[in-house]
Amino acid sequence: MTRAPVEGTVRSADGTTIAYERSGSGPTVVMVDAAGGFREMGPMRPLAALLADEFTVVCYDRRGRGGSSDTAPYHVDREVDDLRALVAEVGAPACLFGFSSGAVLALVAAARGLPVERLALLEPPLDLSSTPTGEPGLAAEIAGLVAAGRRGDAVAHFQASIGVPAELTEGMRESPWWPALERLAHTLVYDLTIVDALPADELAQVTVPTLVVDSEQSDARLREWAAGVAAALPHSHRRSMRGDWHQVPEADLAPALADFFAGRANVAGSAEPTASGQVTADARR
Repeated sequence: MTRAPVEGTVRSADGTTIAYERSGSGPTVVMVDAAGGFREMGPMRPLAALLADEFTVVCYDRRGRGGSSDTAPYHVDREVDDLRALVAEVGAPACLFGFSSGAVLALVAAARGLPVERLALLEPPLDLSSTPTGEPGLAAEIAGLVAAGRRGDAVAHFQASIGVPAELTEGMRESPWWPALERLAHTLVYDLTIVDALPADELAQVTVPTLVVDSEQSDARLREWAAGVAAALPHSHRRSMRGDWHQVPEADLAPALADFFAGRANVAGSAEPTASGQVTADARR
């Protein structure tokens, strides 16, 4: 019988309250959400339920979302402090799983000294070329729409700008979760800040084993970014899995994460070294 998650809060260095829930037992895995995600909405709770038989899995609301408070002005280092407080509370060192901009936040935290054993990253939107990942001016445009009370337009503009297929956005608008997305529209600026917060040369400081996952059905840009991150990290593997745009089904992703976090395998499926010495594997499920 699966126990219900145990809820708690921690106080970050600037006084912000960070709400979290913990389930399962074993080595600690902290789940770092993407833009618009929090415990009540997104893939983290279903993934946590699948991992809890083997790990202590921690899902938390990033600042400004769900049960967590917020403190102005925003700075990426404050989100790193949130993770630092959380890991100190639930047990260090921890493994981190980050999705999208949450994957970049996990990388930033590891590069800046968070006690991390292993990292798993699902499609980090990190362009290591000379061009910043974020669209110039997008953060200011989102902030302007939020200030004008047009939170729904801010969410839709963000999604269109980052390449979310129009049919997915229309489906979200019709879903009961759209009001929740509108409420946290201001935090989209945080995620746009995060994706430009990690210089390419800082990646070399992330020396822990890292698994970089991408979906075969994502667009070429997202997959190229994942490949670039995997190639830039000293101890990383890339794994391409069947999925949808910017997502992999939890039932397929959870076993891959469990094997990686437990050290049973870096990748699954047939693997071969790339020219950079990294390993890439295609998981055909």
